[in-house]
Amino acid sequence: MNQERLMKVLVGAHITEKSTLAADAARQFVFKVLPNATKPEVKRAVEKLFEVEVERVQMVNVKGKSKRSGRTLGKRSDFNKAYVRLKPGHDINFAGAE
Repeated sequence: MNQERLMKVLVGAHITEKSTLAADAARQFVFKVLPNATKPEVKRAVEKLFEVEVERVQMVNVKGKSKRSGRTLGKRSDFNKAYVRLKPGHDINFAGAE
């Protein structure tokens, strides 16, 4: 697998109240990923970037919401999310403090 591709697969962490609860309860972390990313690519990217072991990856396609600004009707972009469950004993610390 191309190392450069692995570095671009993860767009960023998707930190919300729901994702924080999932992290605390089930060792799951949520990432925004490229639209054409696959589960094996996401698994390898997380393992390489954060030096953890991944147990399972679940992918979700999120449709963008329709938004209105006055008369103008617009739409937010569609994106993909990856729910990554880590093996017991592994953790990702986004704050950076140990």
